[in-house]
Amino acid sequence: MRVVIAEDLALLRDGLIRLLEAFGFEVVEAVDNGPSLVRALTTHRPEVAVVDVRLPPTFTDEGLKAALEARKQIPGLPVLVLSQHVEQLYARELLSDSTGGVGYLLKDRVSDVGQFVDAVRRVAGGGTALDPDVVAQLLTKRAREEPLQALTPREREVLGLMAEGRSNAAIAARLFVTEKAISKHTNSIFGKLGLPPSEDDNRRVLAVLAYLGA
Repeated sequence: MRVVIAEDLALLRDGLIRLLEAFGFEVVEAVDNGPSLVRALTTHRPEVAVVDVRLPPTFTDEGLKAALEARKQIPGLPVLVLSQHVEQLYARELLSDSTGGVGYLLKDRVSDVGQFVDAVRRVAGGGTALDPDVVAQLLTKRAREEPLQALTPREREVLGLMAEGRSNAAIAARLFVTEKAISKHTNSIFGKLGLPPSEDDNRRVLAVLAYLGA
C-alpha cells in the first residue's frame, strides 16, 4: 500500500516513514511543505496520504488546503490528517466530502501504534478515523452556527447592529424603520436563538455572543 507523508518536523517525518514501512506500507514520498504535497499526491496517486495540518510556507492550514486541492484533482483520494490542532473550517470541508476515506487524529492522542496503523488502513480502505476531540469541537461549532441559519436577512442585519452596541432606537434610525419594528425583530431573534425571557440573563448580550461565536 503506497503512502505519501507530509510532515515538516524531520524527526517525526522519519519516525512515520520507519513505522509505516515496518508494517508493510510503501512510503513513496515524504514532503515538508504544502506545494510539494500537492505535487507528490497528484504524481504518485497513493492509496493514502498522512498529512500534518500546519506546513510551510504559512504554518497555518497549508497541509489541509493542499490535501483538499489534491482531492479536487483526484476525487476520493484517502487522507488521514495527523495534527496538534483542529482547524475547523477546512476539517469540516474535508469530512463533508462523501467520496473516499478521511480521518483526523490529534498527535498527542495517538499513543498506540497498532491503533494508528489500523486508522491508516481504514482510511485507505475508504473508511473514517476520527479523534473524539475533533468530533466534539466540530459539533460544538455546528451547534453555535445552526440557530443563526434560521434568521432572516433583516434579522441578521439587526443582530449585527446589536453586536455593534446600538440600541433599538439607533438601529431603527439606521434602517429607516420604526422602533416597534426593531422590537419585533429582536423578539424574533431571541426566540430563534432559544433565549426565553429571564431575570438572570441579558438576552441581548447572549444573542450577540451567539452571533460573534458563529
